[in-house]
Amino acid sequence: MRQEPRKTPLCEVHEQLGARMVDFAGWWMPVQYQGIREEHLHVRQQVGLFDVSHMGEIEFKGSKALQNLNRLVSNDVTKLIPGRAQYNLLLNFDGGIVDDVIVYCLKPDEHYLVCVNAANTEKDFEWMTQHNHGDEIINVSSDWAQIAVQGPNAFDIIGNVLPALTVKDLKPFEFKIGSWRGFEAIVARTGYTGEVGCEIFIRPDGAQELWNSLMRADSSVRAIGLGARDTLRTEMKYSLYGHEITDETNPFEARLGWAVKMDKDDFIGKPALEKIKSRGLVRELVGFVMESKLIPRSGYPIVDKAGASLGIVTSGTLSPSLNQPIGIGYVACSSSKPGSGIGVEIRGKVYEAKVSATPFVRTSLTKGV
Repeated sequence: MRQEPRKTPLCEVHEQLGARMVDFAGWWMPVQYQGIREEHLHVRQQVGLFDVSHMGEIEFKGSKALQNLNRLVSNDVTKLIPGRAQYNLLLNFDGGIVDDVIVYCLKPDEHYLVCVNAANTEKDFEWMTQHNHGDEIINVSSDWAQIAVQGPNAFDIIGNVLPALTVKDLKPFEFKIGSWRGFEAIVARTGYTGEVGCEIFIRPDGAQELWNSLMRADSSVRAIGLGARDTLRTEMKYSLYGHEITDETNPFEARLGWAVKMDKDDFIGKPALEKIKSRGLVRELVGFVMESKLIPRSGYPIVDKAGASLGIVTSGTLSPSLNQPIGIGYVACSSSKPGSGIGVEIRGKVYEAKVSATPFVRTSLTKGV
C-alpha cells in the first residue's frame, strides 16, 4: 500500500501561497510558485526563501563522538571548532558515496550535528549505527525545521528578522546558535544555490512564524520551490545525490577529492580510494554547454565524433541565467578538459556540445559579496 508523503511544518503555508505541490523523496513539497525561471532569476538578483525542512539531522554524542564520526566520513572532523561546519562524504567500503553531508561542531570531541539528504536519512542513519563504535547516534530529524534564505539581499533580510544572530560577520561554513522568539535556532552560512545566504535550523513549532516574518521583512522576499533550487545548483555544478553522486561513484571522479583527507589514519572507504588513486581515473564529472537549444536530460548518452560512448548525462536544464541548455555528466578523462567537443544523444540523434569551465555563471558568492 502506497504511503502518503510526509509534510513539513510549512506545508500549509506553501498551499496558501498557491504552490504546485509534488511528492519529492516521500515529502509533500512545493516545486514552484510563479514559475521556475522567474523564481530562479529572483534568487540570483534579490532573495528567496526555501523550505528545506525535509532534510535529515543526525546527532553524534558522547566521549567517542569525534572518533566515531571521523571514521565514518572522508574529511577531517578533528579540524572543526565550535561554530564551524564542514562538507563531508559518507563512503562505503568500495569508496562509493553513500551521501554528501554537512557536519556542524556543537562541542569539540563530544557533540556534532550531521545534516543529510532527505531521501537518504534512514539509509544514512542505518549505515552510521551499523558502524557505530559505541557512542550515541540519534536521528533528530523531527526536532528541526529548516529555512534557506539565499540571494544577494539575504544578509539584510536575516539581519532585520534575527538581529540577535548577527550573520554579516559569518564566514562561509560558520554558524551561530541562539534563540528566536523563544525557539532554539542555528543560523549557518551555508546553502545550495551559489548565492550568499544562510540556512536556518529552527524548532518545528517556530517554523511558520519565522517563515512569515522573513516573507514580511521586505517586498523583495519571495518563496521559491524545489524546481528553481535544482536549476540554481546545476548552474553551479553542485553535485546532487542520485545524479552526480551515488553509492557507485567515487569522490575523485566526481571531483570532490578536496573533501577527502587521505592522510587521516583511517576511515571507511580509504583502502578502496587508495587503489582507485593508484590505478588512475577513467572518467570525470564535467559541465558542458549544448551548441543547440535542445536540453540534455539525466541518463542521455554522451558520445564522441565517431559515435563511440564517452559517458552519460547526470543533470541538465535550460539555464535561466544564460538562456542556454547546460548539463553535467561523466565523460572519459580524454574528453574532460574545458573546450573539448562532445556529443549528446537525444532521442536517437547526436547533438554537439562543448565541455565548459564551471560554475557556469558568476554569482554573489563567487564574486565574494
